[in-house]
Amino acid sequence: MSRRAIKKDLEKIVIDESKNLIFESEEELYRHFVKEISFLEKEYFSLRPKDDIQEAEFDDYEKNLSVLLENPDEIWHDTQTMDGVDFHIYIKKFEVENSDDDDAVLYHVGFVYLTGKVPSFVYLHFPTKSESLVSKYRRGEKTYDRIEQNIPVGAIDGDALHEGDELARGLYLAMMKVRSDSDIKEARFRDFGQLRESTIEQPDEIWRSNDSMGNVLVSFIKEFPEEEEKGIHYIVVTLEDMASNSHALLFSFPTTDEALVGRYRHGENLQADEVVQEASH
Repeated sequence: MSRRAIKKDLEKIVIDESKNLIFESEEELYRHFVKEISFLEKEYFSLRPKDDIQEAEFDDYEKNLSVLLENPDEIWHDTQTMDGVDFHIYIKKFEVENSDDDDAVLYHVGFVYLTGKVPSFVYLHFPTKSESLVSKYRRGEKTYDRIEQNIPVGAIDGDALHEGDELARGLYLAMMKVRSDSDIKEARFRDFGQLRESTIEQPDEIWRSNDSMGNVLVSFIKEFPEEEEKGIHYIVVTLEDMASNSHALLFSFPTTDEALVGRYRHGENLQADEVVQEASH
């Protein structure tokens, strides 16, 4: 089964300094948590349906772990499974690609140790196509629900959309309404999140415009010709503070829709060196 230490420094593995959970090696780390890991693995194999994703295939789904930890759909605080142990259960539903079954589902579930509010160790994580299995891990107190908080699936950590900002949400939903049906699916937006920084720091184009409410919006656009089969554009939309000439990040997204890119090429065309590095929202 898969487990992972999240946070390391050059010499030691630091899980939670306040509780002296500092380890010299991964072997020492896993020895410390072996009781919890063994219990969770045994429970998982007793609960999983026989026709679920086989363990030999888990490597194909490893990339979903980082998305799960950064942008879960649900988090449950479980203090009942093992006495004296706080588990945080992360759950995320993924879009099933290249499937002829309209009812096909894919989830990723992880048992996580939190240091503050940050995942620092994963006891166990696994993919599953079983709704009934996922329901068994919805236990304890639900501490986060993306849908209940009305956060779009395309929101990324660090942007105002992820924080529930109404301006960001309104602009984002307006973008989604005019987006081509054949464009990159919203569920895949986070797969391109690493392009956000380079779009901001080395944009091909920057456009400034005013919306109907008087907000000054600045859009950063960059083309990535090697992404996907025919290349994509990545767009970052920010809110400008005229007094400081700084920018709060509202939201960002990838697109293959040239018409959609054109909608962000309006207003004043700026040179990159005229814009001060934007502040996160």
